[in-house]
Amino acid sequence: MRLHRLTITAFGPFATTEEVDFDALSAAGLFLLHGPTGAGKTSVLDAVCYALYGAVPGARQSPGAALRSDHAPAGTPTEIGLDLTVGGRRLEIVRRPAQLRPKKRTKGFTTEKAQSRLREYDAESGTWRALSRSHQEIGEEIGELLGMSREQFCQVVLLPQGDFARFLRADAEARGRLLGKLFDTRRFAAVEERLAELRRAAEHRVRAGDDRLLAVAQRLAQEAGAGDRTAHSTDNRTTPPPADPTAPPLPELRPGDAGFAPAVLEWAAVVRTGAHEWSDIIEAALSAAESRAAAARRALDAARELATLQGRFAETRRRAEALEEQRAEHERARARLERSHKAELVAPALSLRADAEQEHRSATAEHARTRTLLPAGLMDAGAEQLATLEGNLRQELGALDAARRAEHRDAAITAERADLERQARADDEVLQEAADWLAGWESRRGALQDRIEAAQEAATRAEQLAGQLDPARDRLDAARRRDTLDAAASEAGQRLNSAREHANTAHEHWLDLRGRRLAGMAAELAARLVDGEPCAVCGSAAHPGPARAADGQVDAAAEDAVLAAYRRADETRGLAEREHTAVRERHAAARAAAGESSVAELAALTERLEREHTEARRVAAGTHAAREALGRAEREYEGRLTAQREAERRVAARTSRRDALESEQSALRSELRRARGDADSVAERAARLADRAGHLAGAAEAVRAVETTALRLKEADGRLAGAAFRAGFDTPEAAADALLTDTDRRQLQHRLDDWRAEAAAVADRLAEPETRAAADHPPARTEAAEAAHDAAERALRDASSAAATAGGRRAELGRLSRLAEAEVRALGPVRDEYDRVARLAGLTAGTSTDNERRMRLESYVLAARLEQVAAAATVRLQRMSSGRYALVHSDARTGGQRRSGLGLQVIDAWTGSARDTSTLSGGETFFASLALALGLADVVTDEAGGVRLDTLFIDEGFGSLDDQTLDEVLDVLDSLRERDRSVGIVSHVADLRRRIPTQLEIIKDRNGSAVRQATERSP
Repeated sequence: MRLHRLTITAFGPFATTEEVDFDALSAAGLFLLHGPTGAGKTSVLDAVCYALYGAVPGARQSPGAALRSDHAPAGTPTEIGLDLTVGGRRLEIVRRPAQLRPKKRTKGFTTEKAQSRLREYDAESGTWRALSRSHQEIGEEIGELLGMSREQFCQVVLLPQGDFARFLRADAEARGRLLGKLFDTRRFAAVEERLAELRRAAEHRVRAGDDRLLAVAQRLAQEAGAGDRTAHSTDNRTTPPPADPTAPPLPELRPGDAGFAPAVLEWAAVVRTGAHEWSDIIEAALSAAESRAAAARRALDAARELATLQGRFAETRRRAEALEEQRAEHERARARLERSHKAELVAPALSLRADAEQEHRSATAEHARTRTLLPAGLMDAGAEQLATLEGNLRQELGALDAARRAEHRDAAITAERADLERQARADDEVLQEAADWLAGWESRRGALQDRIEAAQEAATRAEQLAGQLDPARDRLDAARRRDTLDAAASEAGQRLNSAREHANTAHEHWLDLRGRRLAGMAAELAARLVDGEPCAVCGSAAHPGPARAADGQVDAAAEDAVLAAYRRADETRGLAEREHTAVRERHAAARAAAGESSVAELAALTERLEREHTEARRVAAGTHAAREALGRAEREYEGRLTAQREAERRVAARTSRRDALESEQSALRSELRRARGDADSVAERAARLADRAGHLAGAAEAVRAVETTALRLKEADGRLAGAAFRAGFDTPEAAADALLTDTDRRQLQHRLDDWRAEAAAVADRLAEPETRAAADHPPARTEAAEAAHDAAERALRDASSAAATAGGRRAELGRLSRLAEAEVRALGPVRDEYDRVARLAGLTAGTSTDNERRMRLESYVLAARLEQVAAAATVRLQRMSSGRYALVHSDARTGGQRRSGLGLQVIDAWTGSARDTSTLSGGETFFASLALALGLADVVTDEAGGVRLDTLFIDEGFGSLDDQTLDEVLDVLDSLRERDRSVGIVSHVADLRRRIPTQLEIIKDRNGSAVRQATERSP
């Protein structure tokens, strides 16, 4: 990546447009960026970063930081343009951040959205070609070409020496955080976390499998302990059941133990064997009960069969007597049925005569009805005359078809003219409404646009208030802590004074007792003298005048007690001093954060800001609704115009159509007046003619029907008389009386059939030998057989229930045992998987004993990167230190529970020893951190895909070097030109302005900063 030109407008301290020609600066390979403090040296680097990534580095990208220059005129937009070559492509990036601009029509400001533009230079045509205006697309394009994130770019191109000085002195965790950001080792941390999740999941599955196996064991224990207490019977006597099988108790099982699964399987086998033995015993008892129940059943069946035969014989005798009583009625019914069969031969003639008589009566009635509908002169007319008159009317009716169509057309024209009138009224309303609405369009659109601008201003105001609200809340919290700590500090001071007084009193008391004890020390020693033993002071074995203890003599125990009390009081004083100091420090910090404002003032300020912020957000929230309202109004405006034009077009077309319809209808109505005659309408005239024709046709048909039915009735009477005589009846009426309906005939035949069937059944049953033999035996006794059978059945049910219980328990224990075996088989692979995953998770997390250095996987990867950085840095560090120093990576553990992997040491060639980087002096720390920064830049560049970085910036730190070291450092930086690089040094050191001829100077004044380039030494 090579920078060519940077253009800055209204950015940071630069009020107008400033241009930096990096091609001129890079020609010398090494250039100096200098200027007074606050002039804007760092802002130049911020502008480069913002042009590439749309954000400034580090803390300067905070939400409250403003990119726009306070010195810039209101109409000058903030803009950064960068011309560079990257990835073999010449690109130009122009960015404008979101900023306020004056409104065009009204007073005030509105927020202008951020804008970005990317162009590429076409060498063949010599022109710039636009690529994109999308923030996202430009960011993806630049990120892909550079191969670095913004954090990596700021670390390897804008080399921050202070960060690397801290990096040299940092512990392993701090180094890990920085290296993790630069080399993006999140995937290795994700591997650690994923393995930990797999370990937890596998552990959960193992625990769940153990719990399931324990649940199966508990169900086995429950099923095995359910004793079978079903009663058994022997020889019809109920006896107590044998004792329940004693199942072995469930052993003490602990899920997770190595022998948990084998113990469950062994205990299940024992329980299952006992259940099988007990089931065999119950099956033998059931077989005996079944034999006794079968014998009782056979005896009961024999008794019931004898009772049935005896009852059957008695019932048959009663049925024979009843048949004899019904014999006379049976003969009468048989004779009536035979006479009905003869009358059926006359039935067709009777039916034919009845049908003919009915038809004649109907025809006569219809003829009488139709005569009343005819004129008086035609009531006695014949069928032929009536038919002739009907034909004449039908011809006249056919002539009215054309008039009927004209009448329908007249009605259609009337409806169409009414519809045209309705449409005309509707279009008049549309035209009036559109004219009224369009008259107020301009004022309505202006109001909606003002509403949008007000919402945008409120959004800007809300952002400003949000930046003021958090500091106000922090000051309010600090003021409350300050007021609370006022009382706490006073109380702590009182406790400290009290503790000091108490400690002084205890100290004086101890000194007093100690003096009194020393004064009576002779008596204390004399009290220890023993006759015949030497004195500890003089050595004499004789003690002629030992000292006597005075009143109030103090011994060692009393002095020790007072000394202990003094030490406790002194500890209390020390604790009170520490508490008082801590409270004062917190109070001072709270006062510094809150200032001198009261809680009420800060609360009022915070409340006002919150209220204004809430109101601004409420108004700003209406931006989208206001835009939607304007869009809807504009769409309605277009719709109103379209509706107005369509209505005018329809009015013109409707006028010509109305004239044509009026002319056509006038001609039609003249024709209709001739066709209607005295009727109100053609339809009415046609209806009258149709009614008259219909009456004539009906009358003619009725006359013909009367003549035809009279002839049929005469023929039916003759046929009926002949059929009655042939069937043996004197008159047709006698034959009609002998006829039976189908229902009566079927009922009578059923009665005859039932009597004959009953007689045959009684004769057959009386002839049965078993029935006659049963009647000769004594009456059957079924009650005793039923009692014996019931007792045997109860014994069988009890035995069957016991067998079912034992069999069910046997089957359930077998099923549960198989379930336990399946759980054990399923648990084996799960437990193996857990052991394997847990070992891997512990190894990558650095907690396993196999990981001797307790190094995490991410730390291991970063250690390799740090080793590369140290090797790359050593190449330049040795030149800067005249071969004395070299940086090496160390993975030794630092003691305690700390993990290893990211240690950094400096090798001193003069002493041959390795020491910590924190022991370097200020100048040594600078060039060591510079070498580290350059080495890191090389490694990160290679890591990013070998993107060539032709322009680097180094920020400050040269003032701590002596002349010789400064020369060596500049030689190293100058050697970067061997790789066709240019290096920009940001520094205040005056000596550098003499050593580096190519300079970029930032000049500041009260109206903003300016840029001046020089390629020769200043005079």
